[in-house]
Amino acid sequence: MNETEGLTAWLRLTLIPGIGGETQRKLLAAFGLPEAIFAAGHLAARAVVGSRADLLFDFDATEAVDRSIAWASEPNHAILTLADAAYPAALLEIADPPNVLYVRGNPALLQKRGLGVVGSRNATPQGLQTAETFAKALASTGLSIISGLALGIDAAAHRGALAARGTTIAVIGTGIDRLYPARNKELALAIAEHGAIVSEFPLGTPVIASNFPRRNRIISGLSCGVLVVEAAPESGSLITARLAAEQGREVFAIPGSIHSPVARGCHKLIKQGAKLVETAQDVLEELGNFSEPANCPEAPTKTSKNPLLNAIGHDPCGFDDLIERTGFGADQLLTELLTLEFTGQIATLPGNRYQRLA
Repeated sequence: MNETEGLTAWLRLTLIPGIGGETQRKLLAAFGLPEAIFAAGHLAARAVVGSRADLLFDFDATEAVDRSIAWASEPNHAILTLADAAYPAALLEIADPPNVLYVRGNPALLQKRGLGVVGSRNATPQGLQTAETFAKALASTGLSIISGLALGIDAAAHRGALAARGTTIAVIGTGIDRLYPARNKELALAIAEHGAIVSEFPLGTPVIASNFPRRNRIISGLSCGVLVVEAAPESGSLITARLAAEQGREVFAIPGSIHSPVARGCHKLIKQGAKLVETAQDVLEELGNFSEPANCPEAPTKTSKNPLLNAIGHDPCGFDDLIERTGFGADQLLTELLTLEFTGQIATLPGNRYQRLA
């Protein structure tokens, strides 16, 4: 049997609606490779998975299989199966590895040691800057930065890795031929060129909410640890952290303001045993075997000489509060705030509030 025939059997097994990963694994455990499943016949398969075996022999997946093989034949495209030597070894350690991976970019990067960096889609400006800075520092050591291409922290982490000329992997929850969200299309193209985009879902799979928690196990599974930058108490990022812990990966969390909703998820993780992280070096010391990065973000040790920055502090602050803290008039305060914003030292938040940027 040649390579294309083997891939055809894997795709036939995984592209039949109603035959999920658990059923596929039962069949593979019983018969070995997919071609052996189909060679064994209907009755033998029924003895393993019951009536679901009917779908294996009644559903015609030829069109979907041919489309997938045509996609994989294009430059920079690959489909990896559990039987491939190029299949990422780290995913073989988890309880439910995807049987097929669609890869756009360099599939060899899936074998590199990586760190998952995840967090809120509705991140604060400080959170975005923190994620990008940490990712840039960690990628410069040779770690691959792995995230989910979502808005917010995910996108910032990918950008940081690319800025360091490092590698980054985006694990998505749609078919690999659908880039979501559309606002990150340009970023996705850069990742495909300098890293890899990965999906376990068939071509054409649309945005389905339940698929995103499933892709999180791949983010954590590919990683030797997961860093959560900002997360609300019910954030999907906490799912990734939980999966990482279950898979035996390290879990790191960056603390934030006690007044910030997107810090509470990180604080929850720290209470549960995640390592509190203040610098990229904290991550590297835990993971080991990496040289100290040149641009490792450090905790601030000096107080700013700007009285307005000192008045803002490190929590979001309202305009009226700043008048009270500084004694400035409204016009003077507005001028000073605009200057700080133009120079990238603060960000304006909804509700006429301001946040200092590190």
